[in-house]
Amino acid sequence: MAIGTAAQRFIAYERVSTARQGASGLGLAAQRSAIDAFARSRGAEVTARFTEVESGKLASRPELDKALNLARLTGATLVIARLDRLSRNAAFLLTLRDSGARFLACDMPEANDLTVGIMALVAQAEREAISRRTKEALATAKARGVRLGNPNGAAALRRAGQGGTALRATVTANADAHAAALAPVIAALQAQGHTSLRALATALAAAGMQTRRGGRWHVSTVRNLLARIERQDGAEE
Repeated sequence: MAIGTAAQRFIAYERVSTARQGASGLGLAAQRSAIDAFARSRGAEVTARFTEVESGKLASRPELDKALNLARLTGATLVIARLDRLSRNAAFLLTLRDSGARFLACDMPEANDLTVGIMALVAQAEREAISRRTKEALATAKARGVRLGNPNGAAALRRAGQGGTALRATVTANADAHAAALAPVIAALQAQGHTSLRALATALAAAGMQTRRGGRWHVSTVRNLLARIERQDGAEE
């Protein structure tokens, strides 16, 4: 596509995570609509568009590399539709942060290198902790005679008496890992003056942080998070 001459030029990057979604266009229409509407609101022109069909677990993203390279060469700004949907994808976030190209997210236009860097650290720490705890829980369940590989997954563990204990331990461990990853973020926000539960909920949402279940922050979820962090701090003393 020819490079435009508008005062502000956008390069759109869209991502779907499976080949089926890429073939069907599922999810792409919403992303393109958001990016195009955002460009119109800024009086900008979308000069190029790159679409990635890949797994969120893979580090190789050739279309993202092409988009970032073009942005650097032309001085255009890379635009993505939803940064919050990618907030647990450490490889993507680190690539974006270290690219040297300008970027904007339609759902979080105030995001910057610091925001993205914090997201990447949280995502990486949480992924590693969850993976480790899950493997430990599965090993425990197997040692207790729970049959693994059942297509019903968690449901099978719940039906198994001793296996259910392993499942509960996994859920607790994952929640602890998420709280530990967010602890430095909470400390930084509190140092900035966000001390009330409601203020922390607003600040966490603004920074693109998600609850463990990927939901919205409320006073109750912040209260539970702080309680879990305090228990962890007490256990280390």
